[in-house]
Amino acid sequence: MTLPTKEQQTELEAAAFRRLLSHLSNRADVQNIDLMNLAGFCRNCLSNWYLDAANEKGLDLTKDESREIVYGMPYDEWKAKNQREASAAQQQAFERNRPQE
Repeated sequence: MTLPTKEQQTELEAAAFRRLLSHLSNRADVQNIDLMNLAGFCRNCLSNWYLDAANEKGLDLTKDESREIVYGMPYDEWKAKNQREASAAQQQAFERNRPQE
């Protein structure tokens, strides 16, 4: 087995991230609260991680800009098109599974 070089690893990770964003874009029916309840992260988490990485590199990216990168459109537009009110069961599950700071 040949392990990828550091440069290849970065390229592969970037490709996997782009594929994840594409998958999430195609599954707008999957709500962020469902992702949080099942996986402990959501689109907002990804956008925050992206923003953190940009800031670590000294890039002047805003929260709105990082969200637009992850959502593929302005966040408010995505919410208006796709976000539904969370059910009581979803909210209860979120409270049980809420990430601890």
